[in-house]
Amino acid sequence: MPLSPSGPPDPDINARVAGGVSDLSAAQWDACAGGGNPFVSHAFLAALEQSGSVGPGTGWQPAPILIEDAAGQLAGALPAYLKSHSQGEYVFDHGWAEAWQRAGGQYYPKLQIAAPFTPVPGPRALAQSDDVARQLIAAAEALTDQNDLSSAHATFVAADQLELFQAADWLIREGIQYHWFNDGYRDFDDFLAALSSRKRKAIRKERAAAQAGLNIRALRGAEIEDAHWDAFWHFYQDTGARKWGRPYLTRRFFSEIGATMGDQILLFLAERDGAPIAGALNFLGSDALYGRYWGCTEDVPFLHFELCYYRAIEEAIALGLPRVEAGAQGEHKLARGYVATPTYSAHYIPHPGFRAAVTDFLARERRAVARDIDYLGELTPFRKGA
Repeated sequence: MPLSPSGPPDPDINARVAGGVSDLSAAQWDACAGGGNPFVSHAFLAALEQSGSVGPGTGWQPAPILIEDAAGQLAGALPAYLKSHSQGEYVFDHGWAEAWQRAGGQYYPKLQIAAPFTPVPGPRALAQSDDVARQLIAAAEALTDQNDLSSAHATFVAADQLELFQAADWLIREGIQYHWFNDGYRDFDDFLAALSSRKRKAIRKERAAAQAGLNIRALRGAEIEDAHWDAFWHFYQDTGARKWGRPYLTRRFFSEIGATMGDQILLFLAERDGAPIAGALNFLGSDALYGRYWGCTEDVPFLHFELCYYRAIEEAIALGLPRVEAGAQGEHKLARGYVATPTYSAHYIPHPGFRAAVTDFLARERRAVARDIDYLGELTPFRKGA
């Protein structure tokens, strides 16, 4: 799908919408993405397409926006999708959709710039220069305007790209996640030493209870076999059915990423008598360990905390990674050493009246988020002065 020159400000810029990431050069895409965040890599986004997790029938139609130079080489890209619903985004705009449709508008399809099903902050304008990043944002606006879409949304924008969207006059929305930060800890006990005595004791009791009678394994790369993915698929289905009604990802997706991203994957499996009963899937980035999916077939007290939080902290310390991002929501993470951290999204809404209403909503929501972060900051388990 071509974009007319009226979109990006320079008529010599070749901006277009491709049919998907899979058919694009992996080397060129990853050169734009930078390599630090696994969820905007060619391998991850292509696996979503090739596995049928996005595409026809899913409500996520791939529509990556590309900037190419005169030689046809990729200079920048937006991982973008035409959405026919608001599922799998973790930045909730259902109320916006209802209000717009009550007013006689058509909210869907909308343009979504995101890593699907992945509430992880990261780069959204994939470019090696701010000039190209600005051209990408202008191209997204042009696509929205030319196709009479209600809106465009860039969710979980990395903080260092926020200014680019602000400069383009996109509306900024804030949210909260809980991240763990590595203060140069030597090991898990060194981390525990930074906590209050009561919290240290509570975590040690939780870990002992979770591990009792179980063998917990950490698998990477070629260590992860199809049988392990089969087991994890059952865990994921159980969690997905309870949280979302149906799982977003297909079974094939896990085999795809296992084959193409194995070195960036860390799979924890808990086994009883040699049989897996629970698992947690993590991805490794250049500066973070990302906890993504979890599930179980046996309810073991505190096992969720053990696999998703404590094991992740141990691995981050061992690998020298500065933080752990354990996904969306979960105030219970505070007691386990995770800290309330702001997240950001950016929203382009062409209609003046609709934009004004959303602007008012975001101003009130932003004040509430700031109050929540201040309050949650007082609830951390760390020793005062530690």
